[in-house]
Amino acid sequence: MRTLLIVDAANVVGSVPDGWWRDRRGAAERLRDRLVAYAADGVPGHPGPAEIVLVVEGRARGVESLPEVRVESAPGSGDDLIVELAACAGDAADGRECVVITADRELRRRVAAYGALYAGPRTVREAPGPDG
Repeated sequence: MRTLLIVDAANVVGSVPDGWWRDRRGAAERLRDRLVAYAADGVPGHPGPAEIVLVVEGRARGVESLPEVRVESAPGSGDDLIVELAACAGDAADGRECVVITADRELRRRVAAYGALYAGPRTVREAPGPDG
């Protein structure tokens, strides 16, 4: 069974003060590229394969998808789109696990109402090594 990972780009990128605010789109593209490494094996505690959805908003909109990472540009609030995606996953009959990657407490509460799990930004901050 495939795990669905929904990644809150603004929250994950914003969790490290590395100058991301100077180039929000570039920071989201770098995160997208790092997420590729999780498609086959998943993240700690949530084995792969994983379907990965990166949700971007604001000046990060327009980041292109890759075969391993689907990018969704939120027309408004990224949090609202993440909740919508988690709700759809919760309604799916395939029984797959949905994990939202964010540190936002309110967003965690909202997605948990639909049965989604959550994990913090450290889960995807660094690409996994050769042993996972």
